[in-house]
Amino acid sequence: MVFDSANLDAGATAWVLTSSALVMFMTPGLAFFYGGMVRGKNMLAMLMQNFFALGLISVIWGFLGYSLAFGGTNPLIGNFDFVGMKDVATMYPDDPTGWFGAFVIPPIVFMAFQMMFAIITPALITGAIADRMKFSAWVWFLGLWSILVYSPVAHWVFSPAGWLFERGALDFAGGTVVHINAGIAALAVVIVIGKRKGWPDRVMPPHSLPWTMIGTGILWFGWFGFNAGSALFADGIAGQAFMNTNMAAATAMLTWLIVEKIKDGHATTLGGASGAVAGLVAITPCAGFVGGVAPFIIGGLAGIVCYLAIGLKKKLGYDDALDVIAVHLVGGILGSVLLGFFADTKINPVVGGNNGVFIDGGSWDLMADQLVAVGATLVFSFAVTFIIIKVLDLVIPGGIRVSEEDEEVGLDLTQHSEVAYSFAERS
Repeated sequence: MVFDSANLDAGATAWVLTSSALVMFMTPGLAFFYGGMVRGKNMLAMLMQNFFALGLISVIWGFLGYSLAFGGTNPLIGNFDFVGMKDVATMYPDDPTGWFGAFVIPPIVFMAFQMMFAIITPALITGAIADRMKFSAWVWFLGLWSILVYSPVAHWVFSPAGWLFERGALDFAGGTVVHINAGIAALAVVIVIGKRKGWPDRVMPPHSLPWTMIGTGILWFGWFGFNAGSALFADGIAGQAFMNTNMAAATAMLTWLIVEKIKDGHATTLGGASGAVAGLVAITPCAGFVGGVAPFIIGGLAGIVCYLAIGLKKKLGYDDALDVIAVHLVGGILGSVLLGFFADTKINPVVGGNNGVFIDGGSWDLMADQLVAVGATLVFSFAVTFIIIKVLDLVIPGGIRVSEEDEEVGLDLTQHSEVAYSFAERS
């Protein structure tokens, strides 16, 4: 479908371009958020895994990923219409619903915005595998996962041709596509790669919580582009998403700290950072669809539920180093399900006739669609991720994991021949 430049809205275009830059900034923010939580000997390795995603996924998205995510009218996967960025300057994908016909931004701007989501989603997984994956294994996993998992799920949910989109499932900015997708993939990877040496008996405290707090601030800042930018217009829905994002993050931080204080006796800086991110995750699918007290309820529940979910890893025996599963998987599921209770046509008419259960005139229809979307994402992402990581573990010499000696020395030196901090005098 050819974009009619006469319909271009300069304000909306400027907002989406700005939002794209904000979402891009989230990936280095994520690197510092995670980097501060690992031990000092693995700081650069964490930064590199995240920054490398900016390079590899950008190339994959431009050459193939966007076409698989948005091309064609097949309900399961896109086609090759836009391979090598062919026609993306002037053409929107074929659209049986007319959804793209309402857009007032150039198609290449939409592609750029979606690219930033494709970059940060697999980067989220790095927090679960911290301290023990070979960089070469990460490179292969990152590329394969982007093509075989991210693009298909994005097509299902974000493309108007996708089967979940057509069914009526809602995901304003990535509860299923980003957070559930990455969170359940993280679980599959940690099952295969195994526990860190010494976990859970050895204490492995964060080496620099100031870096984590800086990363949290960058993530919170960038999330306004992530959520409010997903309106794709500079309008009231974008403003609603902006405020919902902030209120959910703030409330989640408070409830996390309250529960932490009650349970452990201290309100910690790490808890404050984790709580804020949990709220940001949970509000993501809901951001442009809910209003009133909903963001406070969603954020408040996220702070409590995600905090309690951290305890699952010791009970179930999986080593999710930086709590990706508790925050992103659990938070993404929580937000996607709560959307079935709070979606409101007064906030966004895209909700259609399916108001949430708690809204006047609401029914369980939307909830059913949300549960199908959550379930489909969980099953597909876990299964394909497990196959990818198992195959890589078999074909990469020595497997995907560093040796015990290399793990003890640290990934900075063994994988990159560098150190994050050098205090020795130099002549």
